[in-house]
Amino acid sequence: MFQFKQFSIQQDRCAMKVGTDSVLLGAWCPIDNHPFSVLDIGAGTGILSLMIAQRSHAEQIDALEIDEDAYEQCVENFENSPWGDRLFCFHAGLDEFVEDPEDEYDLIISNPPFYSEDYKTKNSPRDLARFQDAMPFEDLVEATNLLLSENGIFAVIIPYKEEEKFIGLCAEVELFPVKVTRVKGTPNTEIKRSLLAFKRYELPVLEADELIIEINRHDYTDAYIELTKDFYLKM
Repeated sequence: MFQFKQFSIQQDRCAMKVGTDSVLLGAWCPIDNHPFSVLDIGAGTGILSLMIAQRSHAEQIDALEIDEDAYEQCVENFENSPWGDRLFCFHAGLDEFVEDPEDEYDLIISNPPFYSEDYKTKNSPRDLARFQDAMPFEDLVEATNLLLSENGIFAVIIPYKEEEKFIGLCAEVELFPVKVTRVKGTPNTEIKRSLLAFKRYELPVLEADELIIEINRHDYTDAYIELTKDFYLKM
């Protein structure tokens, strides 16, 4: 079990455990449009939905999870949280979900699978969670364009090396970056991740910023502590 300040995550049945990427995205994601409805695509443990439930007054937080074990665990984590009445998980793939969309969403959030390299491990649920062919970026962007409300926000965390390609895909459906933060593990390491938020209008000027997680091992930067302190017990 992973214990946060206001909720806990059971993760023994999920291929993808609680990790820094999800916590970063859940804490960083802009909610300045005061979302009423939220969609978490590829929910896993449900951590992103739970973080948004803690941070916002969104009345409808829907999560989408294709893996049966992860889906059941996500439901359990929702039911055990203080916000169970606002959280709902669908056991479906993105392709099924968009066939008959009933709602538009003010916030769509995803920590998508993104190992596009060729090798696979022998752990198929983990492969499904981690490899891009389970949910190609093109499918994610297409679905978001269909489901995002007029003033909605779309937020993701992806490898930095995929940033340019992903922004290009979004531009094709007239989704434009409004917030970009590039993440480094330490001051001397390469940029590893990109946190990206998109809206349906283009900013005249977009300034990206940078977030460094640690100075040394377990010596966290002030910026990282400030971002995650509402969630991590020891921050």
